[in-house]
This record gives sequence, C-alpha cells and structure tokens, in this order.
Amino acid sequence: MKIFAMDIGGSSIKYALFDENRNKLDSGKIKTPAPKSMDGNCEYTVKDLYDAMDTIVPSDIDGIALSMPGVIDSENGIALTGGALTYIQEEPVEKVLSEKYGVPVWIGNDAKCAGSAEVGYGVLKDVQDSVAIILGTGIGGCLIKDKKVHNGRRFSAGEVSCLYTNNAYPADYHGLWAFTSGIAGLLGLVQKYLETDEKYSGEQIFEMANSGNEKVLAALDEFCFYIALQLYNIQAIFDPEKFAIGGGISAQPLLIEKINEQYKKLFIPVFPLRPVEVVACEFRNDANLIGAYYQLQTKMVSAC
Repeated sequence: MKIFAMDIGGSSIKYALFDENRNKLDSGKIKTPAPKSMDGNCEYTVKDLYDAMDTIVPSDIDGIALSMPGVIDSENGIALTGGALTYIQEEPVEKVLSEKYGVPVWIGNDAKCAGSAEVGYGVLKDVQDSVAIILGTGIGGCLIKDKKVHNGRRFSAGEVSCLYTNNAYPADYHGLWAFTSGIAGLLGLVQKYLETDEKYSGEQIFEMANSGNEKVLAALDEFCFYIALQLYNIQAIFDPEKFAIGGGISAQPLLIEKINEQYKKLFIPVFPLRPVEVVACEFRNDANLIGAYYQLQTKMVSAC
C-alpha cells in the first residue's frame, strides 16, 4: 500500500510517499499558490491549488492524505476555510481529489494532523486523553479524547490561537495567544529585555539563552510563563493526562524545561488540579505529513 501525503503551508506544499510501514519512498516540496496578504485579494484560485497538486501526485498510489490550514470538516472532507489560503471556502476537497485520482482521500487541519502523528506513533501513543500544542507563527492545538482527535461540533475544537490572554477592556486581538506565544511574541520579549529593535531568529535567541545570556533567559522565562498559564487553564477544563509541545522550537530542551518550571509554579495545594507531564513532540518537520498518513491509513483499515 502506498499513501501520498501532502502538507499545504502558506509558502510551500511539502509531500511524501509512504509505504504501509511508514517508510518514506519519496519526498519534496513545491511553491504554494498563496496570497501575499490576508485581505482576501488574491490572483490565485482553488483551481491553481489543484493544478499544483497535479504536478506532484504519483500515478501508482492507494490513497491521498492531506494536511492543510483552516477549519476542516474531516468527516465529510470539506475545507470550510483555508486559513491563509483565502480562496478556499466550503471546498469539497476530498470529493474533488478522490474523483480525480480514483483513490480514497482524507483531509485534516494541520495542527490536528501534528497531534495525530503523536497519537499514532509518538509521545501520545499510549495516552487516552492528551493535548498537543504546536508553537509556530501562531499556536496550533489538538485535543485528544479516548485516543481520537476531538474536532468539536463546528470542527474548531483546539483552536487555541483564539484564546485571550488578558482581561483588559475592551478586548483586543493583540491579546490573543497567537500573538503572545507565537514566534513574534518571543522576539518581542527578547527585544524588550535587550532594549533593541534587532530582529533575531529563533536559532539566535536560543543560542544566546543556551550561552547564559541573563536578559534573554529572563525573556524566555516570561515567554514560557504565558504558555504555562494556558496549559493550566486547558487542564482545568479538559483534564488531560499529558501535554505535548511541538513545532520547530520544541527541539530546544531549554524550552521544555522552562515551560515545566513555570507550569508547576501555578498549582495551589488547596485546589484539586495537579501537574501532568509536559513533553516535546517526537515529530517536527514531518509531523503534519505523518499525522495525515496515520488518519488515512486508519480510515482505510477500518473500511476493510
């Protein structure tokens, strides 16, 4: 069995061909036909997206698994929104691709695919109830209940980027978790503590932190405190057994260490909540591809 997985991002479409044992037979990426801004004005259409896929989808495959941004109805194979891909609205992606290529198709939200990879093969494999938090430009979330992704009635469960992080009146979208704990939030804190407008990459920030720069370490403490606060709040509502932190930044052991430090400080003995394990995701760059592969393979096996 060969499954072709694609991960549609704002700048590129990553792809990989897997066999039934998750061995990668081929991989690569092409440019995404994506708008330059979120204002809805775009020279591209959904046809351009399908045409781009047509240049990479092999002929000898048994299924197509697709990870993409936005609110996705995985049950019916419909992209309700496309996130940064503003030309996707109520698009029946599964139907279009299955009819075009004559194979089973599964589509899912990118963060939920990343969580699925951990449920299928990674650090959440043996956990019943868990939460995956993916740190990147914004914040992706995936709630897992009884070892299955919880989508919610409107397929937006786990959209943690939308969480407000303060109680200022009136509410301002700059207080959303996507802004405070995305990569821009980390950069802003580092600039504040270093009193500079210098634009640092994530690699440069952690190089300074790992070298013992006290101001950068203080910025990282504050950054991890904001993450820990929301983990605590999610725990109070969902009561998971484990949190898994993903995204490229999760490869930094110092990040996971400091999140755990800040998180454990929040627990009050007289309250019933107790800290649970917070770990790094096992899969990073290929997480969305592997999660989409897992979901389609599970769907195909259950259909037999």
